[in-house]
Amino acid sequence: MAAVDGIDSAILTHLQRDARLTNRELARLVGIAPSTCLERVRGLRARGVITGYHAAVEPRALGRSLQALVFARLRPLSREVISGFQTYLTHLPEVLSVFVVSGDDDFVVHVAVPDIERLHAFLMDRFSARREVVGFRSSVIYLQTGTRVLTPLPDAADRD
Repeated sequence: MAAVDGIDSAILTHLQRDARLTNRELARLVGIAPSTCLERVRGLRARGVITGYHAAVEPRALGRSLQALVFARLRPLSREVISGFQTYLTHLPEVLSVFVVSGDDDFVVHVAVPDIERLHAFLMDRFSARREVVGFRSSVIYLQTGTRVLTPLPDAADRD
């Protein structure tokens, strides 16, 4: 994959903050001609750097004021079991993200529900009901922070 230069990085930063920017506005913010900007954005999409555009939604606004991480262990461990469980989880409306991980747990699942009762019901009725789940634990998320803007990391040589 071709490297992302400073102009591409600036385009990505602005689009991640507001994907509704017009090409003309984006070009002005980055300091390039609109035609150049359009070609750069098309190139980023073609190279798979930009994979889509979306609307960020506040879970509380949809009645999902409780978020949690659920850590699960599965047995037997096989591609088929992992793939099947992953597919099952992605179709559940409570699930926001699914991570297949290494370590003591096999999955970390980010869920959002209205309240603690719905979390308990989800865990008992949908999660632990699966026979491949041999153990799980959950942690309620009190506060979530993070960046919504992903930028290229400097090369190791640049950090010295």
